Amino acid sequence: MNPQPRILFVICLTLLFSSTIGFAQSNEIDNGDYLSPLEKGIVREINMARSNPKGYACLLEKWKPYYDGKLLKLPGEVAIKTKEGVRALDEAIRSIRSEKPGPPLSPSQGMSFGAKDHVRDRGISMASQHKGSDGSQPWDRVNRYGTWQKIIGENISFGHNKARSVVITLIIDDGLPNRGHRKNIFNPDFRVVGVACGPHSTYRTICVITFAGGYQEKN
Repeated sequence: MNPQPRILFVICLTLLFSSTIGFAQSNEIDNGDYLSPLEKGIVREINMARSNPKGYACLLEKWKPYYDGKLLKLPGEVAIKTKEGVRALDEAIRSIRSEKPGPPLSPSQGMSFGAKDHVRDRGISMASQHKGSDGSQPWDRVNRYGTWQKIIGENISFGHNKARSVVITLIIDDGLPNRGHRKNIFNPDFRVVGVACGPHSTYRTICVITFAGGYQEKN
């Protein structure tokens, strides 16, 4: 009898029945009054994926039945036409099962405010790029409220209004050969994160997630 399915089942149960990544880190998220429930959920989901990549792969497995060719039909969400279909999902599952557990991210108020600026800007625009209408880049926006350190990156999600859907879609990174969004989520050099979500004129919901190696908040 092959023990592998049983091992994976145990890993999945361990993840799904763990409500926090750690008391202190969970409290830090819960006490972040500047974050909405959706934004807090995104931080938790990212930290679940970083702390237990193999276990999180089990959650991606559950998406397979929702693919109809290249159409992704998640329950309670608008159907999305993907570029690669389930092939990208399968590749993502293989990839994150080989990831090593990484440190959790601490939420940052200043970085979240910088992300919120971009949500407001892009929410009324058809554009989807990281460059703001004022020419600002992610590092410019977070530096309005503090100073980023060491390394910085940014992910943007469109259309999803559930935290797990936002994070899993970015991990799959359909249509992007370099899988840059996935790399940001699992990059062990990132230690802080800013998250902001809001309405989008075309895609209904936009979420901006900014990562950094460190961050000094303004007093």
